[in-house]
Amino acid sequence: MWQNSGTWHCHFIQCYHFIQDYKESLPVLGKLRAHLVRQGPALLRGPLKVTPFALQRQVLEHVLGWQFRQALLDGELAFLESRWLKIEVRDLALQWFVTVENGKLLVSQQADADVSFSGDANDLILIAARKEDPDTLFFQRRLRIEGDTELGLYVKNLMDAIDLESMPTLLRVGLQQLAEFIEAGQQEGAVATSRGLASC
Repeated sequence: MWQNSGTWHCHFIQCYHFIQDYKESLPVLGKLRAHLVRQGPALLRGPLKVTPFALQRQVLEHVLGWQFRQALLDGELAFLESRWLKIEVRDLALQWFVTVENGKLLVSQQADADVSFSGDANDLILIAARKEDPDTLFFQRRLRIEGDTELGLYVKNLMDAIDLESMPTLLRVGLQQLAEFIEAGQQEGAVATSRGLASC
């Protein structure tokens, strides 16, 4: 009995030290996450830049076609027929041109854009995961829509209508987890900045 008590006592002490070590590591983990969120796009820029456009197009057309399949069937994307939307991810130095042809979304490497939509990668992910309101980011000038005013309004309404539940489960879960990681990293980065300013 005493031997068992001693064993449980040892386990308790080990668990206690593990929890204390974990608590002490939280600030370090928070700083690491904030750094990854801040520097992640810059680290990805190179590999994405050399990704063949044919592969980019295949992935985008598949994902967008799946996400907006009902909107395409209902004719809600008719405003893009014979018109081109430029999508630019500024911090990744990536851009694509999207149109609708014969009821399908098509992606091109070059086109004369009628309207352009641009933002940084983290912000676009947060919007797609419904973690950020597009209007708020437009007001803060973190997102931009330029060109045809009427088309721009359609694009904005399209972003507001993104439905997470219509996404494939794997894509939805991955997007939500990534958005939560980004959101936490941004919050931790803001806290660290505030502490730095307070200490000055």
